[in-house]
Amino acid sequence: MPKSTANYHVIYDGTCNLCVGFVRQLERLDRGTTFDYIPMQDADTLAQFGITAADCKLGMLLIDADKPDCRWQGSDAAEEIVRQFPAAVPAISNYRLLPGLKWLGDRFYERLRDNRYHWFGRRDRIYRSLYAIGCARDGSASARDRTSAREAEPTSPRLR
Repeated sequence: MPKSTANYHVIYDGTCNLCVGFVRQLERLDRGTTFDYIPMQDADTLAQFGITAADCKLGMLLIDADKPDCRWQGSDAAEEIVRQFPAAVPAISNYRLLPGLKWLGDRFYERLRDNRYHWFGRRDRIYRSLYAIGCARDGSASARDRTSAREAEPTSPRLR
């Protein structure tokens, strides 16, 4: 398995504008301290975790770096990511406890997942985080890595 200094691996759709926006927001908040990132299009890295393309169709994944068999997917992954920010713990706890709200959240996530390209557009190139798996906790990356991430930015998103 790839070496990581982060506590969790976030597996996201690197061509989805919504997903990339979420990852970029996490990057700004976390700076690679808690999370590192793997695009769903990185089949070689995903194979090291036993994750297939069929698994990715069910939505984003979160993997505990210390216990790789401990995983969350879809809305559960989004909730667990947000729960890693202490200020959000009470909100997530209440959300999970209120009858019917979790069920509605799951259905909302599924609808977003299934319509993400139509509603938010699709990137021409895969977004690769500066805090990719294996990067240092301080977010340092080689010049080549920083250039690769910038080059992965599309000139304009392709909408369907």
